[in-house]
Amino acid sequence: MKRILWVTALVLAVWSMGAQNPAGRPKRQSEPTSHTLRPDTLIAQASPYRAGKNFGKRIAVCGGSLSVNRESDVAKQLWADLLGAEVVTYGVGGAGFSLQQGYSIQRQVDTAGVFDVYVLWASTNDFTHGRECGSWKDYTEYDGFNPERRSTQCGGINYCIRTLLEKNPRAEIYFFTSLRFFRSDANPEAFSTYIQAQKDCCAHYGIPVLDQYHLQGVNRFNCKEFYKKDLLHMTEEGYRRIAPVQAAFLANGR
Repeated sequence: MKRILWVTALVLAVWSMGAQNPAGRPKRQSEPTSHTLRPDTLIAQASPYRAGKNFGKRIAVCGGSLSVNRESDVAKQLWADLLGAEVVTYGVGGAGFSLQQGYSIQRQVDTAGVFDVYVLWASTNDFTHGRECGSWKDYTEYDGFNPERRSTQCGGINYCIRTLLEKNPRAEIYFFTSLRFFRSDANPEAFSTYIQAQKDCCAHYGIPVLDQYHLQGVNRFNCKEFYKKDLLHMTEEGYRRIAPVQAAFLANGR
């Protein structure tokens, strides 16, 4: 217990320094920039996850703005430190799984190199921009991998999974569901359909899912503590809240 508390204190100290000196972090880009974070060896040596199956691995992250905004480095640096991992971000603001949504996650996956671990971090963009949710059967053997179904959220997810496993059949693929948002157009009931569809696609391929939507611990009563004024994008405090959950999940994929 003392060791875990010491590691936690050390990580918080590193976070504090990072918050005071954000120089060198990339601005939002219209295309992937392969932004790389590397571990602090002192923290990694004391990590409680040293025995985890993904310790010391290389991790690639694909997603929308929540995966790439400057504030997200708070979370990804924690993964790097506790997992002794190199974390490379391919995410692009505005991206969704639909091939029609921005610099799509499908295009990011096409761009990504060969890694040990891939994180597909779902955004809110497919929902907020009215892209069709689709079915977990989209772009699968059930429709003959119909390329037209890559325009749906589900078809995009299935394309990404297939493409990553073609790059590296031994890769670990992990899926982060969309996080909550609290604007007037949030419509939780409709948005939950997209969240469930994300999980259904992953279930078909046996891909582990971190259900951030239900584990985030943020709601309308406390969202202003963790979200920017747009009530869509998180502050560093928001990432600090979810980062330990993400790191624990990535250590072993559960």
